[in-house]
Amino acid sequence: MKKACLVLCVLLGWISIFSQELKEESFVVNIEVPVRVFKGDAFIDDLSIDDFEVYEDGVPQKIEAVYLIRKRNVERSEEKRRFTPEINRNYYLFFEITEYDPRIGQAIEYFIQNVVLSSDSLVVVTPMKTYRMKSKTFELIPKDKVVEQLIEIIRKDALVGSSEYKSIIEDISSVARSMSATLNPTTGGETEITPLDDSGSDVSRGMSMEEQIMMYSTLLSKLETIRRVDQNKLLNFANYLKDKIGQKYVFMFYQKEFIPQIDPRILDQSITQFNDRPDIVQGLTGIMDLYRRDISFDVKAVQQAYADSSIAIHFLFLTNPPQSKEGVYFEEHSEDIFSAFRQMATATGGFSESSMNPDFLMRKAVEASENYYLLYYSPNEYNSDGKFREIEVRIKKSGHQVSHRAGYFAN
Repeated sequence: MKKACLVLCVLLGWISIFSQELKEESFVVNIEVPVRVFKGDAFIDDLSIDDFEVYEDGVPQKIEAVYLIRKRNVERSEEKRRFTPEINRNYYLFFEITEYDPRIGQAIEYFIQNVVLSSDSLVVVTPMKTYRMKSKTFELIPKDKVVEQLIEIIRKDALVGSSEYKSIIEDISSVARSMSATLNPTTGGETEITPLDDSGSDVSRGMSMEEQIMMYSTLLSKLETIRRVDQNKLLNFANYLKDKIGQKYVFMFYQKEFIPQIDPRILDQSITQFNDRPDIVQGLTGIMDLYRRDISFDVKAVQQAYADSSIAIHFLFLTNPPQSKEGVYFEEHSEDIFSAFRQMATATGGFSESSMNPDFLMRKAVEASENYYLLYYSPNEYNSDGKFREIEVRIKKSGHQVSHRAGYFAN
């Protein structure tokens, strides 16, 4: 009986130890960090595992493995513990554009002909629809035909998808020109200017100054409504991509925006001129307030969601020149989008740049994304409390620029 009790105690002891080991093993978490290291514009490809330092919330971590990746190939590896890097590629091309530029076609041609492979995943998002390339597309259709189809899709969707936006811009332009002529009869070099814009429309014909101010304010508010970035959609997209296996790249083309407005000098003069009309002064002051654009979503929350999903966002800002219309002053107002998405690119280890040339931007973004290191570490003290853990990767050698995702949620 005593022997049986002893055996039972031993067994229970082993079970307790074994279950403890299982419990500890179940909490082992491996963190993957894609890292890009540059000196000037040149990618540095000769770094070893000892050249890297990783910190989580400021605490040094032990690096378990480093892999040098070029496109879809592991060129070099240093392992203290073996990992199996997932290096298949998922590409997402976003075109937030209102005007099609033929050079966008050049960017598409370069990307299809030289970058994307049949084994890669490709999704194209236009102002109208989302298109997914089938896995055997390149086996069935020559690449030059794929380029033609994509260019035509983007061109048509940009035209149709931006029709409401363009219509509002034309109406704002018409009212702004009419108001400028009313407030300052010498606008456009004539004493009596006909309030018609180049499209031949005049939405404010016969309106009083008060009515024109109200219409102008209404149109500006409507413009802001249709261009507002939906935070829930951004977060849902990040969550969707989190479950995708492999490396994930978002290339976002966004065109600089211009709002047709009344020349600020005329507005200032008019506020003084109508000093005895507080209703008009209030309306003109309100217009100046509408010109200011605040970021419409929580940038930090979106940054953390995309960093957690290990998505590299490449923000490609198209700096197209403003329109030129007599009597209308075009002012750039993309500062909210530019600031927010540039911060997102930085937080995900991505690339951001501005240029009038989409082809140049695409080539630079691809160059920045195709060569990278994959670092692996297991946090010293992992606690699944749902909080965001900040990651910092340093290079022991001086003079290098490092980009990587900002961290992850400990779920």
